[in-house]
Amino acid sequence: MAKQNDSAQADVALKEHRAVLRDGTPIQIRRLLVEDIALYPDFLNQVTAEDLRLRFFASMHKVSDDLINKLVHYDPAHAMVFIAIDERTRKMLGVVRLHDDISGEGAEFAVLVRSHLKVHGIGWLLMKHMIEFAESKSLKTVHGQVLSENSNMLAMCGELGFQITDDLDDPGVKAVTLKIAQ
Repeated sequence: MAKQNDSAQADVALKEHRAVLRDGTPIQIRRLLVEDIALYPDFLNQVTAEDLRLRFFASMHKVSDDLINKLVHYDPAHAMVFIAIDERTRKMLGVVRLHDDISGEGAEFAVLVRSHLKVHGIGWLLMKHMIEFAESKSLKTVHGQVLSENSNMLAMCGELGFQITDDLDDPGVKAVTLKIAQ
């Protein structure tokens, strides 16, 4: 059974998904590769300081080179990262990360999209791809933390079937959890 799950997991991780955004932009969703580090500066230049704060829960105007390096160099045995690429310009439009919990039964996600493209469906497509990967990995849950003020992200999580509750440790944060069908 484990080999079958490993195979399904690898299929989803390696599969490239193509879609067309609401504005007609053709995109590709694929696994982040180390060489994609070159795409990050342009991508992050198109993310506002406010959106960085909503993603990282801290005020920042620029993501450090050290953090970019850490985001790109991940261990695929315990994490997976997918990016959305504009097929015409080859620019990175968004990214979703999934990091396994210590138990291996669940994983925490995070997503970030170019600020001016947040209503184009990129986040939705990345999240759906990440959920498909989580299913192939036989995870029981996918979870994350969302600032209470991040109404767009909370709405998307609700539409995707995540349960949204107050974070007991932080009143300004919501815990979002998706039970994965087994």
